[in-house]
Amino acid sequence: MPSFDVVSEVDKHEAQNAVDQANRELSTRFDFRGVTASYELKDLIVTMTADHEFQIDQMKSMLTGAMTKRGIKVSCLEFGKLEGAGKQVKVKATMRQGIDSDLARRMVKMVKDSKIKVQASVQGETVRVQGKARDDLQAVMAMFRSEESIDMPLAFKNFKD
Repeated sequence: MPSFDVVSEVDKHEAQNAVDQANRELSTRFDFRGVTASYELKDLIVTMTADHEFQIDQMKSMLTGAMTKRGIKVSCLEFGKLEGAGKQVKVKATMRQGIDSDLARRMVKMVKDSKIKVQASVQGETVRVQGKARDDLQAVMAMFRSEESIDMPLAFKNFKD
């Protein structure tokens, strides 16, 4: 019986490329000349450092633009609180991964409500979809891709025919 798994994960290599691209853009912008500002990625946590809070706000938009160009959904970013004051301020942005149980239940309900002849089940941080026809599985994939309420980057793995 054909099946596939729906997972939510961020491509680490593309995330590193997006952070590098944002750092390059930071070094070429006129309003950041002579300012100590940088991005640093470690374990899918981006640390933004700058001299002032308004510069952090500009850096957030630069980072989201770079991630969009790289094909990473910006909605997976979760910005933390502003740390520090005076000379240096920092903000950490965490890239969320994995499908939490609430989202998994919503996805299973969407599959059942769509009346497509497939079965969906939650298996940890993945959702497995099984059906008799390959076309039905591809219809479910298209439905998940077009759904606006899913704010996590989805990937379809282990497609078995």
